[in-house]
Amino acid sequence: MKISAQEEYGIRCLLQLARNAKSPDPVTVRQVADREGLSMAYAEKLLITLARARLAKSTRGTRGGYRMTRPPDRVTVGDVIRALQGFPKPTVLCERFTGNAECCVHTVDCGLRAVWSHVSHQVERLLDRVPLSTLLEPEQRVASSLATLRP
Repeated sequence: MKISAQEEYGIRCLLQLARNAKSPDPVTVRQVADREGLSMAYAEKLLITLARARLAKSTRGTRGGYRMTRPPDRVTVGDVIRALQGFPKPTVLCERFTGNAECCVHTVDCGLRAVWSHVSHQVERLLDRVPLSTLLEPEQRVASSLATLRP
């Protein structure tokens, strides 16, 4: 599985909102950008995308910013990946790796496609079981939590 920069930074931006979930004040784009080492424009683009997916909401005005729409324990890493780009379908590999031909020569009865499909499904299931609240814990505790999960 390949994680894009957009997915990585989008998760990190939403984690900034999750850290502030119990505060009455929203998190500003500047705060998110500064804490994550991103440009304000890029942080805002990611937050707008997350808001369109209803994982965040914005408040306008001088005291405005962004907040999560649900508690961090009710949003999973899988939810965020889907909001930002989505999980690739195994057929995408068939379209990308065609060799010298215009389309894959194994369009029928491809055992490899079944493997990639199974792996993709297992990764998606696993990430759907990791709530953002888990990622707010110290790294050692996150690793322990993940060790108990089965895809």
